[in-house]
Amino acid sequence: MARIIVLVGMMGSGKTTVGKRLAERLGISFVDTDDLVAAEAGKSVREVFASDGEAEFRRMESQALHVALNSPDDLVVAAAGGCVLSANNRAAMHEHATCVLWLDADVATLGERTRRGAHRPLLDGDAATRLATLDGERRALYESVADARIDTTGRTIHDVVNDVVGALGKAYTA
Repeated sequence: MARIIVLVGMMGSGKTTVGKRLAERLGISFVDTDDLVAAEAGKSVREVFASDGEAEFRRMESQALHVALNSPDDLVVAAAGGCVLSANNRAAMHEHATCVLWLDADVATLGERTRRGAHRPLLDGDAATRLATLDGERRALYESVADARIDTTGRTIHDVVNDVVGALGKAYTA
């Protein structure tokens, strides 16, 4: 049975960056559900939002998560920030993931990190206020699916990856 590690958290929490490094360290594959959505749609996440709407993006996001969770190979999955909004997605993570880790950061850090990318349509307009709102709406959902919470605020990627490996413990290395 494949061992699937899922990283959840807000956009800008470090899921993709940490996930890639973690997969490299463990010698397994990495996938980002946003990349799966873009590949399936043949367009960027921003373009999916613009042309098809958020509901279609969420449907595709759920489909991508379920594909990743059912991988026959060991895998690190960076789950899109909104994956936890669906009760079906949360149940699938509980059922199929070896370990779900919540990468958390304060809203100021999230704002700083997300300012560098233009691919986040949910942050159009007042990004700081929107991030604070989304964080408030999703925090309990991340907590509900996570086996552990790892704070990424002000920390190096190396240190966060070390904490992730520590949190995985025997769940992954056994």
